[in-house]
Amino acid sequence: MAEEATEATEAVEEEAPAPSPKLAEIIDAIGGLTVLELAELVKALEDKFGVSAAAPIMMAAGAPGGGDAAEEVEKDSYDVILTGIGEKKIQVIKAVRELTSLGLKEAKALVDEAPKPVKEAVTKQEAEEVQTRLTEAGASVEIK
Repeated sequence: MAEEATEATEAVEEEAPAPSPKLAEIIDAIGGLTVLELAELVKALEDKFGVSAAAPIMMAAGAPGGGDAAEEVEKDSYDVILTGIGEKKIQVIKAVRELTSLGLKEAKALVDEAPKPVKEAVTKQEAEEVQTRLTEAGASVEIK
C-alpha cells in the first residue's frame, strides 16, 4: 500500500515541469522564511508592485443616490485597528489569532505593539465583525 502511494506521488512529481534554476533558488529561499518574514515579504511586494494579495472584491454596478465614485471606492475597504488591549490581554491575543490565523508569537507581538492594524482592506461587514469580536475580548478597536 505504501509503495502505491509513493508511486502515485512520483507520478505527480514527474508531470509537473521543473522550475528554472533561478525560480528554484527563490522557492528554496522562501521555504526557509518564518511566518513573520513571509508577511513582511508579501507587504514589501505589495508596496513595490502596487498590488494586493487580498482577493478582489466585486464593485457594485451602480451607486445608489448618485454618489461620487471616489467616495464609494473609499467606503468599500476598511482597516480595523487595535487601539488598546484592556485588562484581558490573553483573551485579546486569542481573538487576534482566531481572526488573523497568526501564530501565538506573532499575535502577541501585534497586541503588544498596539495601536496596530489587525485587518486591512476588508468589507464593512467583516470590519464590524472583527470589531465586535475584539471588543468582546476586552480590546478597544477603531475602524478607519
